[in-house]
Amino acid sequence: MDKLHHRVAQVAVVDAYAELSRLVSSLGGADFLRPSRCAGWAVGDVLYHVLLDAQRALVTFATPAKRAPTIDHVSYWRNWQTNRNDLAAAAHGRFVRIAAAAYPEPGALAHQWLDTARAVAHVASGIPGSDVVATQSHALTVTDFLSTLAVEATVHHLDMLLELPGAPGPRPGAIELTVDVLDALLGPVKERPAWDDMTWILKATGRLPLTPAEERGLGPPVSRFPLIG
Repeated sequence: MDKLHHRVAQVAVVDAYAELSRLVSSLGGADFLRPSRCAGWAVGDVLYHVLLDAQRALVTFATPAKRAPTIDHVSYWRNWQTNRNDLAAAAHGRFVRIAAAAYPEPGALAHQWLDTARAVAHVASGIPGSDVVATQSHALTVTDFLSTLAVEATVHHLDMLLELPGAPGPRPGAIELTVDVLDALLGPVKERPAWDDMTWILKATGRLPLTPAEERGLGPPVSRFPLIG
């Protein structure tokens, strides 16, 4: 994958957060309790999880790394795959459910997301892409970090749409960047199934199962699925 252009990453994260905010603003109270594609999480739980990512972003923007980048926008996800911990994931899942349920009503969670998303978009629109920041024990350029935020928000936006037919989906720029990252993570395969972009994202992230024919076509790389959790 070619080096990511800073403007592409900027636009993707701003679009991803803006469209997720449009979705959140369209929801009624009962919609936050609807199931999502994340096992055990309702729509409100997924939103709280993405809110944590946005809050981390504001800290990361203000945390210069005192070393050269250790990962980029693709190897960030490879590192996740290598070091994923089922026990830690289960503990995080419980924490998210408890924390999301502690809000007095869904509108309070929505309001916090909207405020935080606007702040992230504002900073992302002006911060230099070549700056190196620190997060989760990694150092990476702002450009690469913005990409990880866009991909995370895009995948979880799709998670929230499971039982929300007709609700706003992610914008094309955020979808395109997510597809490019997944393509880079997959690498060469024997036969790439003819998926549309949405299906590819859902298949690559384990939201939709692979059929036996798809597994045969993908070949050995199928052992690395999901490429992103």
